[in-house]
Amino acid sequence: MGKNLEFFYDCSSPWTYLAFSRIEDVARRHNANLLWRPFLVGGVFNTVNPSVYESRANPVKVKARYYSKDLQDWARFYGLKIGNPSVFPVNSVKAMRGALVAEEHGKISPYSRRVFESYWGADRDISQDDVLRDIVHEVGLDEKEYFAKIASPDYKARLRGNTEQLIERGGFGSPSIFVDGVMFFGNDRLPLVEWELDK
Repeated sequence: MGKNLEFFYDCSSPWTYLAFSRIEDVARRHNANLLWRPFLVGGVFNTVNPSVYESRANPVKVKARYYSKDLQDWARFYGLKIGNPSVFPVNSVKAMRGALVAEEHGKISPYSRRVFESYWGADRDISQDDVLRDIVHEVGLDEKEYFAKIASPDYKARLRGNTEQLIERGGFGSPSIFVDGVMFFGNDRLPLVEWELDK
């Protein structure tokens, strides 16, 4: 068996979209056991990283300009379309609970891809049931089951549990990636993730 590669992610982050687009290939090439860990990044920010909100309220202009350029450079490099959603930040809680439902049916990857594409590529508000309904149909999940489960106490608790676990393990944002317990943060750390997988 290869090493465990845990991918803690929230679809509301464009940098996470970048890492998501490569993480399965990384796992495959290194014979790693990819473990999906959907969580709620807002819960992490509220608990351990409120500086995110401060920087949004009072951005450093030159840094913000570079941030936009950097994101688009990465998007072009990866061949992804990442726009500026009209709703930002977005409430991703339903979508991320839905990832837990999709995982039960072996569809967490295509489901998450469609959530990322819908929000970052097509400017669709993933907090809305009609948007999630379209995604559910596109990936072949049962609509009734999906909406019943994401409203249930069990799925709320499971997503909250992943969020609390990340905080306990020293995480502060998305994506957070662990290789046999060693943490790496951010899309640009993927080369270090691969280095750790090769040890």
